[in-house]
Amino acid sequence: MSEPRVFLRAPAPGDRDSFLRATQANRSLHEPWIHPPVTPGDFDLYLKRFEGPDHESRLVCLADTGDLVGVINLNNIIRGYFQNAFLGFYGFVPHTGHGLMLEGLQLVIREAFGPLELHRLEANIQPGNERSIRLVQGAGFRREGHSPRYLRIAGEWRDHQRWALLCDED
Repeated sequence: MSEPRVFLRAPAPGDRDSFLRATQANRSLHEPWIHPPVTPGDFDLYLKRFEGPDHESRLVCLADTGDLVGVINLNNIIRGYFQNAFLGFYGFVPHTGHGLMLEGLQLVIREAFGPLELHRLEANIQPGNERSIRLVQGAGFRREGHSPRYLRIAGEWRDHQRWALLCDED
């Protein structure tokens, strides 16, 4: 088996500058799909969101340099009978298109279904976001359906496809 090309770690206050440089430089890649933090205040709110038990964030980093490859978040973790989280993610150029985010997502899936004891991960993706759809397909997610006007992004209600993976399917 080959050496891992990426590792995961939680974001920290010291990541602010490199994180914001990456999100600002990648605006054209992310929009109109998502709007990640691009200001120091946004970043501080981002970190604060992950202080509680219902959100987890992981930075995907290159194994050899530690450079940021992307971000994968487990949002709105629901415990009890559901044991579900909603997946959010975005990658950074120049690391897109090399399978690095797929490796990172596979690590997050192991963590979600292992130590976090989740049963289900759900990714809601806008139909035209082909890169994100290919990513979840590559990780074994299956399409469950279409949700009209599902999430409000940049002031607009947007349709999404629902993709899911269960712990016994990975």
